[in-house]
Amino acid sequence: MTPYKIAHIEEKGVNIIIIPLESSFGNKTKKQQDQIIDALQNCAKSAGLAGTVVPVWETGINHRFIAPPRWHPFFKTLSWDAILGKINKELNCE
Repeated sequence: MTPYKIAHIEEKGVNIIIIPLESSFGNKTKKQQDQIIDALQNCAKSAGLAGTVVPVWETGINHRFIAPPRWHPFFKTLSWDAILGKINKELNCE
């Protein structure tokens, strides 16, 4: 099982599952990224976590994320340290 340290938060009434990933995630193809996101979403659902998985990863001094467009303003306000400060659970996936 692969353990992921995650932030399971509620923002404006919406459940979000923020999963920090290795920076190499950004080098994967869109298809590979989508497959990883789908697997993480299924894992979170199996663990009983409500919400949408949002992968985040470091890129130099900044970070990137894949989230619905309406959430972009929220994620753009977060620093990498702020994201890590929200970690509150561990998700174990096969």
